[in-house]
Amino acid sequence: MAVITMYGPMERRSPERPALALLDLLRAYAHDCLHYGSRRRYVDMRGVPVRTQYGINYRRATGQSYSAADQRGTPHTRNLGIVMEGACDREARAITRQTAERFGVTEPSDALGALSFRDVTGTLTEGDAGRAVDLPEGEEQTRYAAALSGYERGVNRRYSRFLDEFAPGEGGECHTRLLAAIVSGDVRVLGAWLDERHGPGTFTGLFRTPGYFAPLA
Repeated sequence: MAVITMYGPMERRSPERPALALLDLLRAYAHDCLHYGSRRRYVDMRGVPVRTQYGINYRRATGQSYSAADQRGTPHTRNLGIVMEGACDREARAITRQTAERFGVTEPSDALGALSFRDVTGTLTEGDAGRAVDLPEGEEQTRYAAALSGYERGVNRRYSRFLDEFAPGEGGECHTRLLAAIVSGDVRVLGAWLDERHGPGTFTGLFRTPGYFAPLA
């Protein structure tokens, strides 16, 4: 079993920056547990198992995806993969942030440490994206910071934008319902909640691509 963080070898008696390494691992572990525990459904296609559901995302046995990919560079999302990824990471960051608060782990003073701490605890600011490209530590650290910033823009900020769009003032409640739907694979409660606010068929209208039920060529 491999345990990997950006904070150097972990097999030493005193690992490098153990508090940050612990938070890094906790966020990743919580995030992946939520993905691993998400509902999956398979069908038999000529003796081969084909996944047709993962969380609240669907796929026809022919491979047609329920929701289309977002256009490149858009600040919003209508893609269920991004919504699921964002929901799992938001929850994992909340767990990490609460753990840091409970045990008194505070933000480091160096630029890279501060950026990493804000990332795992979900407290990155708008200015941190620019901060990532100005790090003096070295090429590897700069690439790490750039990737961190890209994930924040591509997933977490788009998920936050989605909650602001469809659950203004109720983002926490919407997130909780989304996460429950992802784990259970049942969108009925979430769908009813969205319908009450935006009209019938909101979930389908938001996410299902027009070509999902197109006839096969």
